[in-house]
Amino acid sequence: MAEGFIQDRDSSRRFFIEVWRKYNTGIPLQPLEELILGVILEHPEYHSYLQGDGDSLAREFTPETGTTNPFLHMGMHIAIREQVASNRPPGIAGIYQQLAKSATSVHDLEHRLMECLGESLWRAQRDNTLPDDSAYLECLKKFIR
Repeated sequence: MAEGFIQDRDSSRRFFIEVWRKYNTGIPLQPLEELILGVILEHPEYHSYLQGDGDSLAREFTPETGTTNPFLHMGMHIAIREQVASNRPPGIAGIYQQLAKSATSVHDLEHRLMECLGESLWRAQRDNTLPDDSAYLECLKKFIR
């Protein structure tokens, strides 16, 4: 993601909360904040997590709780948008354009891509390596009809 956006979990969450606060109080947003706001507005089910209380910062979202991590989910949307815009890894923009032709919406398309991104990040974390761009792109290509 954009430099300075993710330093750690708490600062990432604070950034989302701050963007939401600025939006709701009419404070002008920077370009990255506009990108984040776009994702936030597409997820009204997560707005309650953005009220700025300490619970949102400290809360653990684990598979055992059965609750999706709203910050991770929205962050993955942002990551995909930035990957496509910068064509990094090389080839993702072309794959995205092919997939967009048959997608019902950009939001749904991003959810499909998030499956591959999540798997790529999980494998890298598990193996203590950088994400494998080739495997990531191959996973994305599986969605092309």
